Amino acid sequence: MAEMSFLDHLEELRWRLIKGLAGVLASTILCSFFSKWIIDNILLGPTRPDFFMYRVFHLDAKPLELLNRTITGQFFAHIGTILFVGVIIGSPVLIYQIWKFIEPGLYPHEKQGMRFAAAFATGFFILGVLFGYLVITPLALQFFANYTISEQIVNQFDITKYFNMVTMWAFGVGLLFELPVIVYFLAKMGLITGDVLRKGRRYALIVALVLGALFTPPDPISQVLVAIPLLLLYELSIHIATIVSRRREEELRRALYGP
Repeated sequence: MAEMSFLDHLEELRWRLIKGLAGVLASTILCSFFSKWIIDNILLGPTRPDFFMYRVFHLDAKPLELLNRTITGQFFAHIGTILFVGVIIGSPVLIYQIWKFIEPGLYPHEKQGMRFAAAFATGFFILGVLFGYLVITPLALQFFANYTISEQIVNQFDITKYFNMVTMWAFGVGLLFELPVIVYFLAKMGLITGDVLRKGRRYALIVALVLGALFTPPDPISQVLVAIPLLLLYELSIHIATIVSRRREEELRRALYGP
């Protein structure tokens, strides 16, 4: 294969991004055809007491009443929900196109590691979004729905604020679940090792609890529910960093002293 110039690489990157974004756009358009089902079952699902996760948690759920107080509130909640679901469904296409751009410049052993990173980046993100939506969202909504300082004050939630919070809980936790992938790349660059992460376990516990408090209502049960998977991901990151660092040291040794 002929060597590509810098401008050729930029052109290749441009087309890969266009194809990836086209995949996201296609999934978003597809979601628009099912917008009523998505709105009723995904966006508004946690507002109903028969939402299946309330049965899983054995919660006596309280129905949530949503109000629209702005002219564009329902419109942007509608469009935003379709975009959010479309981006999640189409994200594997974008990641695949980015991978296809990087792949030609890698050695065979590097390609295997990048396949692992691309697959796990997608998988962990989707897993985090599901955890945020199925675990944090129902717990947080019921906490705030039942929190009152006076019987004279009725909890009624604005549709725009409701959508923003559900998106933050789902998308934010999806990003937090990318920790093992970030550690993988840092270890590949030699910026972090398994030993460093092991020494930081006590700080990781504090950080996990703080993040749990930020992404959940201020009660210890929800906080721990978020902190536990983060700590498990941290332990997984330790093993990943150890394996990657060991392989990196072996490659450096071979480069210096030969096989």
